[in-house]
Amino acid sequence: MEEVAVKPFTQDLLRRWLSPAVIIVLVLLAGFVPWLVNRENVWNLLYLICLYITLGQSWNILAGFAGQTSLGHAAFFGIGALVVRTLWLGGVPFFLAFPLAGVAAVAFSLIIGVPTFRLRGAYFAIATLGVAEVLRIIVSQNLPMISTISAVQIANYNLPTRYYAMLGLTLATMVSAYLLLRSSLGLGILAVREDEEAARATGVSVLGHKLLALVMSSFFAGLAGSMFAFQQISYYPSAPFNPNWSFESVLVAYVGGLGSLIGPVIGAIFYIFVHEVLAIRLVNFHQVIFGLLFIVIVLLFPGGLMEAWNRIAILLKQIWKKVVSHRKPGGQPL
Repeated sequence: MEEVAVKPFTQDLLRRWLSPAVIIVLVLLAGFVPWLVNRENVWNLLYLICLYITLGQSWNILAGFAGQTSLGHAAFFGIGALVVRTLWLGGVPFFLAFPLAGVAAVAFSLIIGVPTFRLRGAYFAIATLGVAEVLRIIVSQNLPMISTISAVQIANYNLPTRYYAMLGLTLATMVSAYLLLRSSLGLGILAVREDEEAARATGVSVLGHKLLALVMSSFFAGLAGSMFAFQQISYYPSAPFNPNWSFESVLVAYVGGLGSLIGPVIGAIFYIFVHEVLAIRLVNFHQVIFGLLFIVIVLLFPGGLMEAWNRIAILLKQIWKKVVSHRKPGGQPL
């Protein structure tokens, strides 16, 4: 049989063209679908997806790119919410309080970063979880009352404005992660993740690159917390410090694909839709069922749903090769 020269339907082609196309479609849907539907529950659902994409990607920068598994992400999220809520309700315009939330989260992360980075593995994760819990207890004891926006602010409350602000933050987080991966600093961070001793031997500042990943991670987590505080009408100040925010950030990153750029996007969409459906239909058992579903995904696809997509791409490539091998150069079946 004569060989047929065919342009390969490879995984590289899929990654080069399909991933950007999917991102563009998702951005367009996120921008226009809420206006077409114009229902408050749709606005809230998409807001949650954007919030969890931002949280998942911010955690992914630290754990997926730098290899530092933290369970204290709720601390950065809570600090951002607390700073914005305090300043905003105190009369400071939100657009001025918003960046200060990220700066405050970064400042706190640097205070705890140097000592905790001396720990490794489970010890580092436990230490960060402990720091977040200490913050939650301090805030709950000193700010026990519900934080509620004023009657004037409630009357002027506009959910679409808050949604598009959250969407903008999500896009900024994704672009920052993309640029980081394609920079020399990103290569250094990835080298630290793979082998700290080898990276140090080649002249990479291990602590410096860890702190850089921590700064970026805490900055976007703090900004996500500020958007949460801006969107909520009332809540307890200790709520953003709840460890669930840390665990859900981990879930989103792992389900989508830890260490990948698109993983947190897929993970957040999957998590929110499945979690909401289960919460409505199986009120008493939805957390248990989702936990089992998470375990199944991680066991079958250690690389998350991104790995599942890669397997599908490889399968499509194999099918395409078989189809081509049964055709003549002119394209007619044998």
